[in-house]
Amino acid sequence: MPATKQKPAKSAPSRPNRTEDKLARLGLRSDMDLVLHLPMRYEDETEVVPIRAAGFMTGHPAQVEGVVTACEVQFRPRRQLVVTMEDASGQLVMRFLNFYGSQTKQFTVGNRVRARGEVRHGFFGDEMVHPAYKIIVEGAPLPTVLTPVYPAGEGLSQAALRKAIAEAMTRVDWTDTLSPPLLARFDLMPFEPAVRLLHNPPPEIDENALEDRSHPAWLRMKFDELVAQQLSLKRAQVARRARGAAPLPVIGALSNAFMKTLPFSLTVAQQRVLDEIRADLRAAYPMQRLLQGDVGSGKTVVAALAAAQAIDSGYQAVLMAPTEILADQHFRKIAAWMEPLGISVAWLTGSLRKKDKTEAQARIESGQAQLVIGTHAVIQDAVQFAQLGLVIVDEQHRFGVGQRLALRNKGLADSTALEGSASVPHQLMMSATPIPRTLAMTYYADLEVSVIDELPPGRTPVVTRIIDQNRREEVIERVHAAALEGRQVYWVCPLIEESETLQLQTATDTHATLAAALPDLQVGLVHGRLKPAEKQDIMDAFTRGEIHVLVATTVIEVGVDVPNASLMVIEHAERFGLSQLHQLRGRVGRGSAASVCLLLYQSPLGPVARQRLMTMRETTDGFEIARRDLEIRGPGEFLGARQSGQAMLRFADLETDQWLVEKARNAAETLLRDDPATVEAHLARWLGMREDYLRV
Repeated sequence: MPATKQKPAKSAPSRPNRTEDKLARLGLRSDMDLVLHLPMRYEDETEVVPIRAAGFMTGHPAQVEGVVTACEVQFRPRRQLVVTMEDASGQLVMRFLNFYGSQTKQFTVGNRVRARGEVRHGFFGDEMVHPAYKIIVEGAPLPTVLTPVYPAGEGLSQAALRKAIAEAMTRVDWTDTLSPPLLARFDLMPFEPAVRLLHNPPPEIDENALEDRSHPAWLRMKFDELVAQQLSLKRAQVARRARGAAPLPVIGALSNAFMKTLPFSLTVAQQRVLDEIRADLRAAYPMQRLLQGDVGSGKTVVAALAAAQAIDSGYQAVLMAPTEILADQHFRKIAAWMEPLGISVAWLTGSLRKKDKTEAQARIESGQAQLVIGTHAVIQDAVQFAQLGLVIVDEQHRFGVGQRLALRNKGLADSTALEGSASVPHQLMMSATPIPRTLAMTYYADLEVSVIDELPPGRTPVVTRIIDQNRREEVIERVHAAALEGRQVYWVCPLIEESETLQLQTATDTHATLAAALPDLQVGLVHGRLKPAEKQDIMDAFTRGEIHVLVATTVIEVGVDVPNASLMVIEHAERFGLSQLHQLRGRVGRGSAASVCLLLYQSPLGPVARQRLMTMRETTDGFEIARRDLEIRGPGEFLGARQSGQAMLRFADLETDQWLVEKARNAAETLLRDDPATVEAHLARWLGMREDYLRV
């Protein structure tokens, strides 16, 4: 089936703020964009009820019709337009608190009006406040279908949207991108009838099925959207493999020596994912693998072993982390492993002095630095690699799509491995936020996914307790007792300074309170506004055990590894998301001592906050927490999608439509294998120019 080029939405003569500009701000630039701009709800204007009957429909919208008998602007208790209308059964007042002067002319006595809204019983009788209305002639026909209500932008009326969509529907190519056998295989409605029904549903339709989007017409839209996403991601995977990369096949002296010097054995899960990564690195096309592992599962050592394979094969490796604290933790740990084996490890962050930064860049460009660890400073234009073979991105969802692309493209300057053809480095992305299977299938369909699904031996489970902040004195006593037993404590606060809008206990106030309450202990304070050197000095002192209690903001969320810390207190836990709470809790339980996480909350708790805290109390399983987090927040917020460039689903809901994802993936594989022309048509219809957002 040939791909069809969508026509742009029909242009009107140029004028300021024309409808086309407003449509474009909603992303509606082509006829097909308009046709796929589906209603968010419907209004039933197919029936008129007598005014008297409408008075018995309190709480439900009703449509009435009558003649205007009075219209006046009143000024008490505030300026408002009051219109009285009546029919044979009674009279009704329409009240407009915000109105234009021209409306008083519309409601000339004797004009016929059709109004829709909820009737309420006012002091002077039944009334509607701000009803939707039309001035009509007697006998004007009623609509025969439900009236669609569309998502709209500022200054764009429903009438203008309906007109633009109706006109677009006369111009688009309605050719179905799914063949009759596919429609039969997956029990789907044809495309055109499904779309037309959603824009103009008949009054006898099951309104509940429309509202919860379980109607077959909605299922077809969801299915097509999921198929488009799967096609785009699978094509990105094929395109990536076609580009080529330098094979990194050598597991040599460094890798073997590194493995022998480790003071622990890899878990079965670590060894399994390492084998998967090593197999990918041997290929002549770029690896793009997502390494998932719960907090403390041992992702860092696996990444270091992957870097060792790149170095053994004669290439450089780079590890980029989102924060300087996390990057520093990686540097200290990996350099301690690598440098005794003769490997040169470079450290590069934005806070380095100019001289140190220049020296690091020279080592990287010459190839002397075999492994580079740092923050986003490693992707700056001044940083050039001699021969980059492997890119490792930790907490990849914290980086924007442009940053990840810039790091990947650092390897394009080196094309010697493929005799002048452009190549890209292998890429390993790490995440301590476990991603539910359905989400991974949908948003990471172009990636290979490895999961470390067990914790190293010796990690103790963390007991979690939920405590009202009114019991703070008891908590402080517990902190004191833990410190006297030789254990260290984190106390986490959500803000640095006092906020008028969020009356939260701040890190600075808490530090002062604890220092006064615990004069025999050393209480430290670390937050994001400290200079990097100051921050590192405090973290080093805590690591050495010189600080007993560390008051911190969420800068310690990832990357901090102090085995002696066994008590975590999180202030205003109701303000944190599930993923953040789980990451913070993962800072304790890293040693042999029994560890506890205390979640202090301010009552009353809202339903979502209560759900989050109960989840934290009930489980320490990162995948179960991720599953519940997805239920609470939805996929967009879960993935950090706005900043990461992921194209969000408009119609499919991954909580209720999981069963469709597998079917859509199967359909995508069939189309890619058997009908490449239809693939182009389907992607043009559903993604247009947005397809590239799915490719990094």
